Amino acid sequence: MTEPTAMQRSARTLTHGQRLLLRRIATRAAAWVRAGRRDDLTGLAAILGCILRAVLLAAGAYGAWWAIRRWPAVLWLLVPLWCWAAIRSIPKAAPEAPAEDPPAVEETAAQREQLLDLIRTLVGDRPGVHLSTLLDHLQKHGQAEGWEVGDLKDRLTALQVPVRKSVKVARRVAYGVHRDDLPQSSPTEATQDAA
Repeated sequence: MTEPTAMQRSARTLTHGQRLLLRRIATRAAAWVRAGRRDDLTGLAAILGCILRAVLLAAGAYGAWWAIRRWPAVLWLLVPLWCWAAIRSIPKAAPEAPAEDPPAVEETAAQREQLLDLIRTLVGDRPGVHLSTLLDHLQKHGQAEGWEVGDLKDRLTALQVPVRKSVKVARRVAYGVHRDDLPQSSPTEATQDAA
């Protein structure tokens, strides 16, 4: 597997930052709209504030779209600002100590087998497991802190664990690992299980 180029790493960083920024904007907008609800009223009167705030957001979005259509040169200012905000939205991680040696092949193989065992356990008798479910399980057990589904997908790809774009589990379709794509357990594990 080839190492990603500097441009690919930069694009991934920017994409990750944009996802975080969009999520933050959507969360704040939803909280602002919800704050318009009045608890002292009932029925439609209680949510009129929410409706008004949602209309204001829609009008603001339409106004921005109209301004960009009318004066497209404003994008020369907006795009760099957006990229800057996206990169700033990425949380700063503690600096990692420089690795003296790349991880050993045996260590990577052990990580892969451990992850495959976990996936087999989570799949059980279902057709597969969604990456979001796998990520939730890992985070509940103190692993993959701060990761998103895209980070887990990249890690699985690096460990050569096949990921499908659409795995159907419990009437929901999402990125996941399908049971048919899982390799058979290693011969040493099979003998240990038989013993």
